[in-house]
Amino acid sequence: MERDVQVTRAGDAARERAKPARKEDVAAKRPHRRQEELARKRMTRKKRKRQRILLLVGVAICLALAIICPGTLFFLNQKYANTAYGMRYETNAFTKSLYEDRLYASSLCVGTEKALEYGDFDSDWVGFHEEVVYLGEKAALFDVEHCQTLYSNKVFEKLYPASTTKLMTAYVTLKYGNLDDVVVVGRNATIFEPEAVLCGLQEGDQITLYDLLCGLLLCSGNDNAVAIAEHISGSVESFAELMNAEAWQLGATHSHFLNPHGLHEEEHYTTAYDLYLIFNACLQDTRFVEIISMYTYTGTMTGADGSVRYGTWRPSNYYLSGNWLSPDGIRVIGGKTGTTNEAGSCLVLYSVTSNSSDGAEHPYISIVMGAPSKPHLYNTMDILLDVAIVSANDVANTDSSSGVDSSADGDYSIATDTPSVTDSEVSPDTGTNH
Repeated sequence: MERDVQVTRAGDAARERAKPARKEDVAAKRPHRRQEELARKRMTRKKRKRQRILLLVGVAICLALAIICPGTLFFLNQKYANTAYGMRYETNAFTKSLYEDRLYASSLCVGTEKALEYGDFDSDWVGFHEEVVYLGEKAALFDVEHCQTLYSNKVFEKLYPASTTKLMTAYVTLKYGNLDDVVVVGRNATIFEPEAVLCGLQEGDQITLYDLLCGLLLCSGNDNAVAIAEHISGSVESFAELMNAEAWQLGATHSHFLNPHGLHEEEHYTTAYDLYLIFNACLQDTRFVEIISMYTYTGTMTGADGSVRYGTWRPSNYYLSGNWLSPDGIRVIGGKTGTTNEAGSCLVLYSVTSNSSDGAEHPYISIVMGAPSKPHLYNTMDILLDVAIVSANDVANTDSSSGVDSSADGDYSIATDTPSVTDSEVSPDTGTNH
């Protein structure tokens, strides 16, 4: 019994000794737990901090892309818009079949800054060229059939076109307009300076687009030009944008048009070679050739009150009006004049040689811009036409001696369905912009 009691007491004593030890263990373990908790909290804070940083970086990248992408697209669009049309066309549309076709400029005369002396022309050619240079005229002669430039002076120099602008107006009209349309004349087509050349349109008039085009090219009516522009594009400004776009596609990249009539504006300009490109394109349309070859045309206008008026329009071109005789051996088909104080006297002409040694008619385009007066203008043009005659005869003689068909030398196409005109009624040309 005593032994059991001793054992029990010994166990109690052992348990009592063990209690402090366990308390000490617990006290020793508490700092480790706090450190673990602090470590976990630090890890959590670092993790959340990394997440916030990643979120901020992602937002920054998205904002950067939102800013950079539109700017890049705008830059590329501007670069594309400023790229030469020919380069853009080749990049977008080049194929082997296109490569095998004839080149765009294969049927065009190549412009040059150098005056070309025609070797067999026996007049004072040097004196003629010196006079052209002295007078400040821009002049050129193009052999359409053989795609040759026979004479050239300052054809790439910027100039004011005056009413030769109406060639571009006519080209756009023929391309985009329906000549059977009946046009209602707006107020803008009746507001001009007193000295401007007009066809007599009144606000509210109804007139066909064909009649407007005839008055535009023959009489050089500025009111017709505005009526055409507003009918096709809604406004003069929109029509001018269309003119510039079409000129660019024709290769006339040194031109800038602000209006359809050519009344002077500082930023309204072209070059003699650009006018050649535009005129040559117009000549591909038989309707254009038909109109410029007329000696007179009567347009019909129906007023807002129902009354009918008629206007007889004659060419401002002195060769067709009878005010100036063309050289023997030349048949003038037609063209477009232009005159303002800033532009001087201008003429773009289409003619054919009528007495070549081979019996054929050979087409030529001749241009004189910036002449100081009408006599100077037509004297210069006469000499260019004389060169055309000599050139045609020499080419014919060369081809006949070699057995070559001269029409095969150049891949050209000019509308030749000109009407047979017997009415020779003419009148002098007056006005400052024609």
